[in-house]
Amino acid sequence: MADARHLARLRLGVTAWNAWRRQYPKLVPDLSRALLVDLDLRGINLAGAHLARTNLRQTTLSRANLTRANLERADLRAASLRRAKLDYANLTGAILRHASLAEVSVEGATLTGCEIYGIAAWNLRGTPKDQSNLVIRATREDPAVTVDDLEVAQFVYLLLHNEKIRSVIDTVGRKAVLILGRFTAERKAVLDALRDALRARGYVPMLFDFDEPSSRDLTETIVTLAHMSRFIIADLTDPRSVPQELTAIIPDLPSVPVAPVVLAAQKEYGMFEHWKRYPWVLPILRYKNGADLLSRLQKSVIEKAERKAQRRTGVSPPR
Repeated sequence: MADARHLARLRLGVTAWNAWRRQYPKLVPDLSRALLVDLDLRGINLAGAHLARTNLRQTTLSRANLTRANLERADLRAASLRRAKLDYANLTGAILRHASLAEVSVEGATLTGCEIYGIAAWNLRGTPKDQSNLVIRATREDPAVTVDDLEVAQFVYLLLHNEKIRSVIDTVGRKAVLILGRFTAERKAVLDALRDALRARGYVPMLFDFDEPSSRDLTETIVTLAHMSRFIIADLTDPRSVPQELTAIIPDLPSVPVAPVVLAAQKEYGMFEHWKRYPWVLPILRYKNGADLLSRLQKSVIEKAERKAQRRTGVSPPR
């Protein structure tokens, strides 16, 4: 049970409480099983405090210091912990339904068995010690879904309870086409026409137009989008950064066909010969101009890419 003297000290407010903590740094506050509902405790120093089974429902704990606190089975429903410090805290079995954990520091924290339905866990900092068996369910009567990662759990929650999210994921898997290339000003019309042609056929084109070599972060972004794509169209004309992107994509992504195209007046860069040995890389389409590319797009690019994609994934093309 909570120490009555510590509860009385807390009722004096956060400023007085924090001054008391500074005065007695070795003292361990005991607020276990206390009723601390709907309070404003932003910025409070609860480092190392005993808060097991404490009811903190709807309480504001933004920027609170909960480092090494014992929050085992604490009720934190709809609590705000934005930018709080939960480093090395014990939250085993805590109820975090609808809690906000945006930008919270969780280095070394134990989150085993927490109930996390409706949680907002964006931009967490640090790596928890244990986040296994996280429970997603609206009420105790509902069947439980368990996962072992807080941020993944948030995504799973969206999948389970948001029909639009499920529809978007299905759309991305069947319709997204990543377009890589470097299009100079005079050939910008080719880019726009290619994108429009893909849209007209029910695809969702994602375009990257490189003028300068890409950074590592941008390459990682492109690789992520490549994993989400039905197939990739790579224009090898004046490629600049395209070789770097294909180096990061082709060897490790056999489920996504790559359709290379190049202006007939040019030759593909030397290293591309190496990529031809991968069976998910289509033969190069050499086109005379934009009109020629569009006239051959369906048979020489889309249909060939779809055949390979369907064989490798079993997923039907968009209708």
